[in-house]
Amino acid sequence: MGDESGGAWLRGFRDDYEKIFVKEWSPFIGAVLLVLVIVGLMVSGLFWGVFGGVKFWGDWINNLIGLGPALGIPGDLEGFLSHRMSLMNILLVLGAFTAALLSRQFSPNRPPRLEYVWAAFGGAMMGIGAALAGGCTTGGFFNPVLHSSPAGWAMWAGLMLGAALGVKLLLWTLENIEWGMEPPPSISVSPAVRKAFPFAGLVVVIGVLLWATRWYGSGNEQLAARAIIVLAGFAIGFIMHRSRLCFARSFREPFVTGEGEMTKAVILALAIGIPIAALLFQKKVIDPYVAIPPTFWVGSLLGGFLFGIGMVFAGGCASGGLWRMGEGHFKLWVAMLFFAWIGSVASALFKRFNITAIDETNVETYEMTNVGFQAFLPDMIGGWGLTLLLGGGLLLLWYALVRYNESSERFTLL
Repeated sequence: MGDESGGAWLRGFRDDYEKIFVKEWSPFIGAVLLVLVIVGLMVSGLFWGVFGGVKFWGDWINNLIGLGPALGIPGDLEGFLSHRMSLMNILLVLGAFTAALLSRQFSPNRPPRLEYVWAAFGGAMMGIGAALAGGCTTGGFFNPVLHSSPAGWAMWAGLMLGAALGVKLLLWTLENIEWGMEPPPSISVSPAVRKAFPFAGLVVVIGVLLWATRWYGSGNEQLAARAIIVLAGFAIGFIMHRSRLCFARSFREPFVTGEGEMTKAVILALAIGIPIAALLFQKKVIDPYVAIPPTFWVGSLLGGFLFGIGMVFAGGCASGGLWRMGEGHFKLWVAMLFFAWIGSVASALFKRFNITAIDETNVETYEMTNVGFQAFLPDMIGGWGLTLLLGGGLLLLWYALVRYNESSERFTLL
């Protein structure tokens, strides 16, 4: 009897492990958990961002290859773990890597040669688009919508148009370009190594927890704040990998397959997050303007259009690219390299030519540039009632379009 009960206990443990760490989570669960992490950051006076860290990596690249002085990039940059968004991005990759290890799904993946070209092109387009929009799908779209800024909706429109055109262009290339499409030999991982993945993942989890605990208890206020970033970034990467949560897919798939599951998950995240964020703003827990780019509406729309094209060719957006890097996709490493490099170059040039440079003569309480301004709906239309009604209406309209397309495939381009 004892052996049987012990065996049943072990089988139950394995079943629970498979459900939590191996089987794919619903994107709706991922969306809810992501919002909880973001709200936790906001309560701590922080916010989630990606492009700032990616551009920072690009600044380092430009300094290493000697372009930094010509672009006006400072030579004495912070370290990768000192820069807030760089740290969060690194932990996002690490969180996804850990999830891939625990699920035994980590697998180095080499694409056909042509895919590297598309990765470079897509990454460059995303870099230019994010520089114009003041952020990627996270900082230019998701955060501003969460913060009740029409800049997020302007980028949403640009992303829609860009994704549609990107899908058409990519389909044309698949039909007309044969070079470089032969898949390379796969990189196999031995069963013995794969069997050890969960143990390696557990070691990483323990290491990250010890790291965050040490910083939080250091007595240094700055390190304590970074400890929160360590945990939040790691959690975001873990959640996005387990639920396959991807902003690029939410814009791309309705045009490719008609499937709208990921889109509806993003809508759910915003539907939950917007009223919570509004309450935090009303209670003055965090300043809403800290995550609103001064790009409404020209920069947001045009930047979103270019970014939308790029993310289709790259195979992911900024956050989606980072967690896929942690999973072992070589294409996304190349895409992120060009996203960082060209994003840094474009940001520097746009500021030099006074396109996105902050207008120092502006006397308003919000920032302004030549491609827009910091737009916060409650200040623009005089209160939260109409703001929440408008935000909810736009989310409902987006959901209705997605639901209609799932049934009719009216907007599907294949």
